[in-house]
Amino acid sequence: VSTSHLQLAAFALGTVGWILCTVSMGIVEWRVWHVDNTTIISSGIAWVGIWKVCFISYLHVSPGYKEQFCHKFSGYDSSIPPEIYAAQGLLLIAMCVGLLGLTATIFALRNVYMGIAQKTLITHFFLVGGFFYILAGLCVLIPVSWNFYSVMHNQSITFPPSYYMPSSPAAQEAGAAIPIGIVAVILLLLSGTFSLSYRFPVTANTIAK
Repeated sequence: VSTSHLQLAAFALGTVGWILCTVSMGIVEWRVWHVDNTTIISSGIAWVGIWKVCFISYLHVSPGYKEQFCHKFSGYDSSIPPEIYAAQGLLLIAMCVGLLGLTATIFALRNVYMGIAQKTLITHFFLVGGFFYILAGLCVLIPVSWNFYSVMHNQSITFPPSYYMPSSPAAQEAGAAIPIGIVAVILLLLSGTFSLSYRFPVTANTIAK
């Protein structure tokens, strides 16, 4: 047990990182657009996420919404930039492999804390968990970096007319999802590093498996 403190920390950090990954995937504030024309976008601010775009409108442009209008991205629309679709797929992968990493780490820690001294089994599950954590971190890093690059270069998006969005903003900034994603990347990569660093104690009374 005394040799697995870092791996216990890896589980804790990995859990928080996985939760933050899920949160960043779900919220719409990836890119915050500031627009000059407030005829429809009443607040002058629109939020571009990886699943939908939203803004506040007092014109009730959608029967389903009184003030906030959201339009979900449907299928593959060539007008939507590749970094948005890449974020959809990679964050789903990150969520799945991160969960696998947590499962592997839980199984390894269970054996450690129950005194089941199966060297190969414990070591392999920590290695598998570490690999999945790092893979999940990289899957979050790519879309976060790509979308942040797009924000910093004020890149435009030619939305279909039904979205009621201008093709380019007056200015844009990174939304809350990007810093949340960055923290998730750091925690997942740390978790992977801690899990991979596990060394079974050579003095333990092991049962060879």
